[in-house]
Amino acid sequence: MIYQPIERQKVCELVANHLIRQISDRRLKPGDTLAAERELTQAFGVGRSSVREALRILESKGLIRPVGKGTFAVAEYANPLQHSVRLLLALQEIALPELFEVRKILEVEAAGLAAMRRTDDDLAEMARRIEEMVEGLSSQERYIAADLQFHLAIAAATRNRIALHVMQAIRDALHQALASIFLIPGSPQQSLAQHKEILRAISAGNQDEARQRMREHLLRVEGDIRDALVAGT
Repeated sequence: MIYQPIERQKVCELVANHLIRQISDRRLKPGDTLAAERELTQAFGVGRSSVREALRILESKGLIRPVGKGTFAVAEYANPLQHSVRLLLALQEIALPELFEVRKILEVEAAGLAAMRRTDDDLAEMARRIEEMVEGLSSQERYIAADLQFHLAIAAATRNRIALHVMQAIRDALHQALASIFLIPGSPQQSLAQHKEILRAISAGNQDEARQRMREHLLRVEGDIRDALVAGT
């Protein structure tokens, strides 16, 4: 047998896993509202920051969705595409160039559609995610979760349900890719600045500019990830 050190789980991960089990066991169903942070803190006997981080983990996995300030509900069950992509991830059948080819095919046009179809609520959601990125610059998990939610907010603003489902399906692959560059000096700050430019173009309704800013962002992130992987070999 091959033995490996057992990683200790963080309190937030233990809370997240408990909630995930409740969702998978159907004790919490789509549309059900989760207890408030204060109630969860008392129920689990943990700090409020651990509960807040656990909720971010579940949101980043697409298991819950915000329904108000600090309030979350169980999201609709994941689409089959998401399970397929997770299987490919487990089998290591997804290559970085393929992932970013799909992102460029999907997200560049999504930015253009979002510039044409976005609502004030969509813009507010994108701005909120950028604020969360700023607040999460010292936390890899918080920053990446907000980063992913920003891109999902753009997909939602297209009003194209298939585009949104595809983006949700590749979320885990994106999470792995982004985790590899978070510690590169300056990379998170560059992404933050580029996200602001993308939002500015979408807010202005400038479709061509939105596509261009998204393309520039994806090319830069892809290059940073590739450089990080090369440096690590």
